[in-house]
This record gives sequence, structure tokens and C-alpha cells, in this order.
Amino acid sequence: MKKKVISYDDALLRLLDQRFLPGREEYRQVRGSREAAEAIEDMTVRGAPAIGIAAAYGYLLGFLETRGMELSGVKRHMRSVREKLQGARPTAVNLKWALDRMHGLFETLPETSDTAGALLREAESIHTRQIESDIKMGEEGARLLENISGEKNRKLKVLTHCNAGGLATGGIGTALGVIKTAFGKGLIESVYVSETRPRLQGARLTCYELSGDNIPFRLICDTMPGYFMSAGEIDAVITGADRIAANGDTANKIGTYQLAVLSGRHGVPFYVAAPLSTFDPGTPRGDGISIEERDPSEVLEIGSARIAPRSASARNPAFDVTPAGLISAFITEKGAVRDINELQ
Repeated sequence: MKKKVISYDDALLRLLDQRFLPGREEYRQVRGSREAAEAIEDMTVRGAPAIGIAAAYGYLLGFLETRGMELSGVKRHMRSVREKLQGARPTAVNLKWALDRMHGLFETLPETSDTAGALLREAESIHTRQIESDIKMGEEGARLLENISGEKNRKLKVLTHCNAGGLATGGIGTALGVIKTAFGKGLIESVYVSETRPRLQGARLTCYELSGDNIPFRLICDTMPGYFMSAGEIDAVITGADRIAANGDTANKIGTYQLAVLSGRHGVPFYVAAPLSTFDPGTPRGDGISIEERDPSEVLEIGSARIAPRSASARNPAFDVTPAGLISAFITEKGAVRDINELQ
């Protein structure tokens, strides 16, 4: 990503508004914690790591709102800020992880400390850590693809779903970071991008990123991967993740589970690239992950155009859960592993 997705300076959070991409590049200026929560909820910013970063800065903005308050009022306000931000998107664990770090720091700081300065440094640390993690994940994933490329003695065609690039992390991306790194090493011929209905993050955002990085790609409908796998056109699938349970069950954008099933049927490696902040040891299995259900209008319409009869109703779960047994390897900043217990 050549564009800055998230930046903060002098009590102003600037977010590249992903609702308008690829049509126009516009930044949303966020000056308070409520605005930060709204930007997360309405998907101005999206992608689990990027949500966590935005929430960290949003928490800082919340503290800046307490000037002039008594200590008891400050503490009440910060609890409210944390709850509001954490409730904006329930599935992505990075959101809770970042807020736990910010709020935990706030509660341990002495009254005489420079609280705003300490919270700013913590938010910046979360941001920097993600950028560095992306780079490491890219290298780890590229090694896996190098092995496949060596076995096949050719460059690879890979499939990715939704958007797990710089737009989703503020760095080079998780799944897309692997693809970008591997392409730079001459391992990838082209990328298949599934459109990712209903909000079309693949069509709008992943194609936008790949185009900007001059990586060859083809956009396909969400119903097409099985055809291309059966034809031998896909050598590996790489996705990101929004939450990974203690047993490895993985929540990611709706449609990921069916890709994992198809990959297993056709012997295609299925990889999940995610930072350690996406792993949730407090959730034993995937059935304990809260799945966000969004407005049915996202399914009934494309943009502002109605595509179903007025009498039609719809369901709109934003995520699904892929069982750990269908995942060939988890790609993290600490290495690529088949069993997540190896990360401990």
C-alpha cells in the first residue's frame, strides 16, 4: 500500500475511507472517541488489525475528552469509551486486544504521569508492531509458497478472499502481504480474487491494492473457486483472519469456510495469515466466537440499486468459522505452523 491507511497527529485521527474505494480516495477526519467507534462500525476502516489500531487511537481521543473532569468522572468516561469502541465490531479480536492494552495501561498509570503521552506511545507501538508483523508474515508465507513452487517447478496461481492487505492492517497486509512478498521473489504468476459479496471487499479493495502494486490478478465471482480448483488453476489459497480460537478454529469473512472445504476436496493448500494479536486463547472453539450479523440491505442491494423484490428478506452474517482441521498452516510473525500449540 502506497497510501497511508491510518495516521494520527495532534488529536486528529485520519482514516482512508474504504467505503469509497476504488472510486475515490478520501480521508475521514476523526476527532473524538464516538466518531472513532462510528468509523469502525460503518466500515470506514476495516480489517481486524486496522480496526485494533484505529480503536487504540480512538481510546486516546477519548482520554483527551476528559480534560477538566474529576478523577472519578475520568474513570467512568474511559470505561464508557472502551465499551463503545469494543462494541463497534464484535468478531475481530484485535479490537479487544488493542483496547485491553490501552485500558490496562490507563488503569496502572499514576495520577501524576503524562497519561496522554503514555497512551499515545502505546497506540503508536500497536501500530508499529503491526507494520513489522506484516513484514515477518510475508517472509514466512513466502517460504511456504517457495516450497510449492519448487515442487511444481513453476510460478504459482493463488487465490485470496476478501481484503487482507495494507488496507486491513496499515502495513503490507497479512494474506496479501504474503502474496506481495512472494511475488517480489518471483514465485507468483497471478492472483485470483474472489469478489466477496455482499460488500465486495475483494472486488473493490484487493483489486485496488494489487493494481497499485502491479501484481497480475483476475477477479472471479464467489461461486467460481470450485471450478478453477477442479481445473488445476489454483495452487494455494491464502486468507486473513478476524479471530482464531484456542483450538485453531478460525473466523474470517463469510465465504472462507467454503473455500477451505473446496481446498480440502481438491488437495489445494489452505493457509491463514494472521498476527498473534488475532489469536484468542480465551475462546476454546470456533462455536464460541460471536458472529456479527449486519443489515440485510447489504444483501438486498448493490450500492443503492435494489436487486431483489421489495417483498424479499435476507440474512447477512459477516463471518463464518473454518475448523482448524481444514487449515494447512497458520502464518504468523513467529513462524508458519500446522498446530497453533507450536506458537506457545
